[in-house]
Amino acid sequence: MPSSKKISVVLSGRKYHVSQGSTVADLMKTAHYDDEKEVLGAIVNNRIESVGFVLSNNSTVEPLTYRSREGALIYRRSVCLMLYEVFYSLFPHAHIAVGQSLSEGYYFQVTGVEADDGFLEKIRHAMREMVKEHREFRRWVVSVDEAEELFRNTGRRGKYALIRTLSRSNAHLVSLGDFIDIQLGPVSPHTGLIRGFEIVPLYPDFILRFPDPGLSEVPRITSPQPGLYKAHTESTMWCRRLGVEHVGQLNRLCIDGGISDLIKIAEGFHEKKIADIADRISKKHKTGTRLVMIAGPSSAGKTTFTKRLSIQLRVNGLEPVALSMDDYYVDREKTPKNHDGRFDFEALEAIDLRLFNRHLGRLLEGEPVRTPRFDFNAGKRAQRSKWRTLNLKKDQVMLVEGMHGLNPRLTRSVDARQKYGIYVNALTQLSIDRHNRILTSDTRLIRRIIRDRFFRGYTTAQTIAGWEAVREGERKYIYPYQELADVMFNSALIYEPAVMRVFAERFLLEVPRENRSYTEAYRLLKFIELFVPVFLDEVPHTSILREFVGGSSFRY
Repeated sequence: MPSSKKISVVLSGRKYHVSQGSTVADLMKTAHYDDEKEVLGAIVNNRIESVGFVLSNNSTVEPLTYRSREGALIYRRSVCLMLYEVFYSLFPHAHIAVGQSLSEGYYFQVTGVEADDGFLEKIRHAMREMVKEHREFRRWVVSVDEAEELFRNTGRRGKYALIRTLSRSNAHLVSLGDFIDIQLGPVSPHTGLIRGFEIVPLYPDFILRFPDPGLSEVPRITSPQPGLYKAHTESTMWCRRLGVEHVGQLNRLCIDGGISDLIKIAEGFHEKKIADIADRISKKHKTGTRLVMIAGPSSAGKTTFTKRLSIQLRVNGLEPVALSMDDYYVDREKTPKNHDGRFDFEALEAIDLRLFNRHLGRLLEGEPVRTPRFDFNAGKRAQRSKWRTLNLKKDQVMLVEGMHGLNPRLTRSVDARQKYGIYVNALTQLSIDRHNRILTSDTRLIRRIIRDRFFRGYTTAQTIAGWEAVREGERKYIYPYQELADVMFNSALIYEPAVMRVFAERFLLEVPRENRSYTEAYRLLKFIELFVPVFLDEVPHTSILREFVGGSSFRY
């Protein structure tokens, strides 16, 4: 309850005096905030909170709407809770499980009911009615013992297993109607703010698609993504066979000692997949394929994948030759700029396309080529005396790694029959539980934070501050072409978060609370705390993880 004592609160740059104990929602009303009816939550003192958060001391408050990344996370968490309440109300004996991001939404698997047109229409109608009713999301705190009993009695095994492995005395819960979940972040104050969503069939399952924030020039990919869908479902089936689909199951293995075998199996699966890809390339090479393009977003593990693929190609009698796309950057002053006037180093036009294509064509014809070297410190191409001669023989295959590898414009001079495209990404196969997913981008950001901190001289705050620009470049220049790949390789490792916690937790704690990056650092800290930590000892020195934490037997 508000008290008579006043505190000072800065809301979007303006100072207000409110009663201690007021909520963020109370503050909105006091300030007559223009977008009050759009506010899903707020950043309070650099932490993401709900509008029901109680202000107990002097604070800074930044309201969150769907147009912000943090607001979008709240929106998506809320609409998923609506879906679960509707699903279990209509089909109490069926099951639903969230998958990964697909076609601008989340992919869901259902069992015990057929996801036909009638099923989807029932879900849509019930959710739309819920929006009209402005139903409130309830949040409360119980002891861990109470939470364990609750989830055990309701048959929520994934949530029960997770609660059992957390070193906390209390559990934060959220509910909508009869559906109760572990609260893993703020939710909307009520369902009336969830005005846009689509239920799209993907037989035998479906996609819950989210609305366009409408603020970005980045194109949305709403078309089917069969390659990505196949990679997701393959990883999910593999986890199911191992009996490790959720964080609670992984944590139990970490505690009981079974993690050792899981590490060996996960790494063996990676090696088997890489060997299979090498076999495919070897067969293609016999029919004229000479060029292998390896693309993927930041921190996907492309470099280690390429090195391990090279070994498997040698096993098959093919000699790989590497051509670095980075050496074909244009001089810095010729680099295109993005909308805010900064150099856009991730734009395709940052590459000297004419020279790259000319050299590729000559190399594939068997001609020797003097390939350039780029001096990143000077921001320009090195002197010709530092260039090296490259030649591609008949028993060799050229490997080119880079984010633009699947963009047809990059290799427009090369016949399609000579090219083989590989897309590498860390498509996190583990879920927190049946109803809560792990963001694939979080896996990569944690990898990048650790690598940058260890090997590139960047602080965690700096890495986080630049991450959204990296993500925008990926959405512009990588994701639109990922379905052009001949094969996709999932570089995520099911045991990965347990190992990465040891490093990530330490580095995330370095971010000062007053730093703007603390908002994301705090969210990642709450996420990484869900995992029981495991030491690095048993991770092979050829593992993709070694690219980020060190100790690799490869040279980078």
